[in-house]
Amino acid sequence: METERLAEMIAETADDKKALDITILNLQGISIIADYFVICSGKTDIQVKAIARGINEKLADVSEVELQRKEGMDDAKWVLLDYADIIVHIFHQQEREFYDLERLWGDAERVDWQ
Repeated sequence: METERLAEMIAETADDKKALDITILNLQGISIIADYFVICSGKTDIQVKAIARGINEKLADVSEVELQRKEGMDDAKWVLLDYADIIVHIFHQQEREFYDLERLWGDAERVDWQ
């Protein structure tokens, strides 16, 4: 599956879990970290965990892409799911405002996924 389409599927899955302010950043040509960041927020720790689980389950069902690393599930303030070419950041709302990844990666093009 094409990487951009996979990032869009992740965004759609987060949306199904009622994630807030879902953003896809295209990092190609800007960073070697990943091709895309998918960034979203949840209102509660439980919702942040549910979004992360939903994304991981969906990708396991429809893609051969494997989860490389998962961080932050214990306190669920900032969960990171690393799928190599795509890194998913799921924030509790206050954490997202503090770290403001969209500003830090301001040179990245935003992908219209809806």
